[in-house]
Amino acid sequence: MPESGMGAGFRYHIAFHSRPKAADMTRIPLLALSLALAACGISPHLSPHRIEIQQGNYVTPEMAAKLKPGMTRDQVRFVLGTPLVSDIFHADRWDYVFRRQPANSLEIESRRMTVFFEDGKLKRVEGNVVASVEADPSPKKAAQ
Repeated sequence: MPESGMGAGFRYHIAFHSRPKAADMTRIPLLALSLALAACGISPHLSPHRIEIQQGNYVTPEMAAKLKPGMTRDQVRFVLGTPLVSDIFHADRWDYVFRRQPANSLEIESRRMTVFFEDGKLKRVEGNVVASVEADPSPKKAAQ
């Protein structure tokens, strides 16, 4: 007569219970070591994700080429955007500063442009943003 009740449940539990094998015991320290190395950052292929950092006003050479002496403050603001620095002690001077550091790089791109006004009109522009010079493909010059 087959046993029923507690005895059958006990046998079922024993049948599916496995003991750790020797091969599993050697894998555990190897797994722990590899996880520790990855967590400590010793591996050169593992590094945290870094984002690109941009600060300031990005002024392109095309934007600088649109500036003409005699433009009003509103026209300059329309072309270049709101200045990053407007000094209360130098009301006729606007500074456009841009700094960019690409992700995972130590290289820093830095640009600076200063716009000077006189009597509310653009007088001169200084800085390291050079205006792009576009060729004038007019037919008069090509025919000569």
